[in-house]
Amino acid sequence: MKKLLISRSAFFASILFAGSAVAQASPPVSDQALGELRSDVQGRADHQAYPIAGIDAAQVRDVLASLKSTDSDEWASAWAVMGQRNVDASRGASDPDVKKHNLYQAWLAFQFGAWPAQNTAGKRADYAKAIDAYRDYGKLLDPSVETVHIPFEGKEVVGLLRLPHGLTRAPIVVSIGGLDEYKEYGIEHGSVAFTRAGLGVFAIDMPGTGESGVPMEVGSERMISAVISYLGTRTDVDSRRIAVLGTSAGGYWSALAGYTERQRLRAVVVRGGPIHGYFQADWQRKSWPTKEYLFGLKEARMFVYGFKAGEEDAFLQKLATFRSRLAASCNSRRRPCWW
Repeated sequence: MKKLLISRSAFFASILFAGSAVAQASPPVSDQALGELRSDVQGRADHQAYPIAGIDAAQVRDVLASLKSTDSDEWASAWAVMGQRNVDASRGASDPDVKKHNLYQAWLAFQFGAWPAQNTAGKRADYAKAIDAYRDYGKLLDPSVETVHIPFEGKEVVGLLRLPHGLTRAPIVVSIGGLDEYKEYGIEHGSVAFTRAGLGVFAIDMPGTGESGVPMEVGSERMISAVISYLGTRTDVDSRRIAVLGTSAGGYWSALAGYTERQRLRAVVVRGGPIHGYFQADWQRKSWPTKEYLFGLKEARMFVYGFKAGEEDAFLQKLATFRSRLAASCNSRRRPCWW
């Protein structure tokens, strides 16, 4: 776990500094693009690097060999084969550890098939299967993972709750995911250390992603307020000791929570969150072709904010309003802003 967290931190650092130095390359022909994709994905699997850390490298090789193009839905279909194979293996296993291992691999395969954003039918289908696989996996963990549905504005916010053993009322960390760091990763990457320290984890997707139930728009931090209110109703949670941890793009929302929910929170952590340059059009354009991100960075960002290909200018205009919202929250408290 420690090794994984370090590698992700290095990844975020490289994203921050690499964007301005990368030039947009000419798109390769299809066969070349497929070959480069296979090589990059397999290399990351072999080294257990983002965004495929944890997945079985031998199974990855089989999936990549089956790909005939870089089409998004073919990509999703290929990973779904691996995911379903592991689901079937889990169902046929009597050993709980074997069942757990196969469900974990199934979740990773389906999730990677849906990566980095669910902007096609095939990717949406993979994401739904990833959710199911992870929920079955979470039930086998110790402590187990509870799926929570919070009614919110006619929809619902879905979260994953993991509480430590031996406490009547546990202090809790609300973990907010990022662009492609969904709530399931929030449980996987931090909950073991937290529960061992006597802290619970409630992991949610940031607005515009996963099962947040809220679009990416100015004011969507109200979702976090609803989560805090819900946790206050639970007899197994210490509502006087709630912290919020936002990772990557989720750090934007934890920063906002530090101002909008300052009376109900004991701590706020912004881990690799977007600041200043991220909201500027020039920086965005320079960052899109970075090789640190496997593929589809621009498309993933635009999708989360509600835009599709060809709508870059509208996306950049909307993005600027989010910086204004954070600045307004900061300035309303007459405190120094850090971006």
